[in-house]
Amino acid sequence: MEYTVLIADDEPEIRDLLRLYLENEHYQVIEAEDGQQALDLLRRQKPNLCILDIMMPKMDGFHVLQEIRKESNIPIMILSAKGADSEKILGLNLGADDYLAKPFNPLEAVARVNSNIRRFYALGTEQKTEQVITVRDLTLDTEACVLKKGDTCIELTSVEYRIMELFMKHPGKVYTKQQIYETGWEDAYVVADNNIMVCISKLRAKLDEDPSAYIRTIRGLGYRLES
Repeated sequence: MEYTVLIADDEPEIRDLLRLYLENEHYQVIEAEDGQQALDLLRRQKPNLCILDIMMPKMDGFHVLQEIRKESNIPIMILSAKGADSEKILGLNLGADDYLAKPFNPLEAVARVNSNIRRFYALGTEQKTEQVITVRDLTLDTEACVLKKGDTCIELTSVEYRIMELFMKHPGKVYTKQQIYETGWEDAYVVADNNIMVCISKLRAKLDEDPSAYIRTIRGLGYRLES
């Protein structure tokens, strides 16, 4: 599984450094330069982990942290000034999972990200809040494997179900054909294979008369579920 990390910091140098090391570890990285942008990205792109600087314009990291905790339990790491123990304590009390003191060793930052991701996702400590996933008027019961539009059940093949689960867990996120194929068919991607186009076309027809009402083609990149 590919994990997405949001870096929220008003210093471009910090964001660039973290992006370089995290992408080298095969994380997808999105960036915010102020607190409000961070909150907007969190709600729209649903990252798996967030690295929050405390001192940011528009909305500081503490307020962003409080807003996130009203909606999500994703791992959050805070960035604080070296020796600012009060910031670390307040951040942890507000719901942060970990912290990094500036200046930090980027290798340590990556190790802490890996640890939090592993603990939260791979070791099964993630809360079971996503048994039912809702996007607009679509609901997906991941235990019963049932998709509904309003009160109407939509019949899906196993491949279609896996693709819809992928889309609905991260609405608004663009998925490449390779990611969709490897998730839906659980097999290595075949570049010349047109099964994806056919499957997406069938899904669109099942969801709405308007082909682009839910699943949108992002030319040259892939597909995304409109949120």
